[in-house]
Amino acid sequence: MTKDLEKDKKDNINKDLNNICDECKNEDESVFQNLIMTGFKLCKSCRVSKTIFPL
Repeated sequence: MTKDLEKDKKDNINKDLNNICDECKNEDESVFQNLIMTGFKLCKSCRVSKTIFPL
């Protein structure tokens, strides 16, 4: 039982760190960097657009 929970937890962490932007769904290296700095999974271009046009 606990092994299944640990495996599910590891799978969720790997799913969160997959470098896919939440906005445009493109894979980019900057997604992980922005996740660490801001807490949001956004690529460089989406982060800039959200900063300029925050709607």
